[in-house]
Amino acid sequence: MDIVALIGGLLLILVGANALTDGAASVAKRFNISSLVIGLTIVAFGTSAPELTVSIVSALKGSADMAIGNVVGSNIFNTLMIVGCTAAIVPIGMNKGTLSKEIPLCILASVVLFICGNDVLINGAAQNTISSSDGMLLLCFFAIFLGYTFAIARDGNSEGEAEIKLMPVWKSSLFILGGLVGLIYGGQFFVNGASGIARSLGVSESIIGLTLVAGGTSLPELATSVVAALKKNPEMAIGNVIGSNLFNIFFVLGCSATISPLNMQGITNIDLGVLIGSCVLLYLFGLFIRKRTITRIEGIVMVLCYIAYTAYLIA
Repeated sequence: MDIVALIGGLLLILVGANALTDGAASVAKRFNISSLVIGLTIVAFGTSAPELTVSIVSALKGSADMAIGNVVGSNIFNTLMIVGCTAAIVPIGMNKGTLSKEIPLCILASVVLFICGNDVLINGAAQNTISSSDGMLLLCFFAIFLGYTFAIARDGNSEGEAEIKLMPVWKSSLFILGGLVGLIYGGQFFVNGASGIARSLGVSESIIGLTLVAGGTSLPELATSVVAALKKNPEMAIGNVIGSNLFNIFFVLGCSATISPLNMQGITNIDLGVLIGSCVLLYLFGLFIRKRTITRIEGIVMVLCYIAYTAYLIA
């Protein structure tokens, strides 16, 4: 049954990602909102729904390592594996704002999480805990991020808009809602199947959270970004990943920690360091070689970095 859930969940995710991308792109064109803004908000929130569900449920059940590992692992997967795979298929172009503002904001979010999760190192506490006050702080950052995103929407600044198929409002709304449903339930089925298989092998919660659960809940981002790139809409692909990473740290962890403080045990500074490093690597790749473009070679390097990190976790 676990294998059936795994395959069925993957199919739902792929269908949902295609529908959501088409619907969201149509809404962006109809209301003269850039694809980047749609990727940073609607698509990112929808594809982060599995992480939100898993992390909140894990926090309520006292499985803090699963909740934190899910977010940290998902963001590493998003930055290295999703951007890497997408760029390996179609080089990803970025506008000036993405490189100068959104990616640095991702780096800031990762650094904030590192600080919040290092009570032992910074304050000499007995245990690292993302407290309820830390969670509220993360939610405040999330509010700032939303304000910035809406400011982009008001300005209407966008570079390199691709041709987007315009649908009737009812149809695009149906595509978005149907896509979200497919993504959410597909993610749940996949995670349940993957977790069942992993637990039968006796793997720890932190490793499950950082790898299988993180990869499973990030499949919507992977599918949506690859589909968006193939449809010649790279802004939505990169915007989806960046938006999802910010949602995961500021909103998902913010909500989870506010509801129930998260005691960190299996998640180490190495994991948090890889999280920060992956965002810095994305920034450097966008800055050098072909400026504001993640090339195929750079994409392959990012995928190899993720494989090396996973090998380190399993070893």
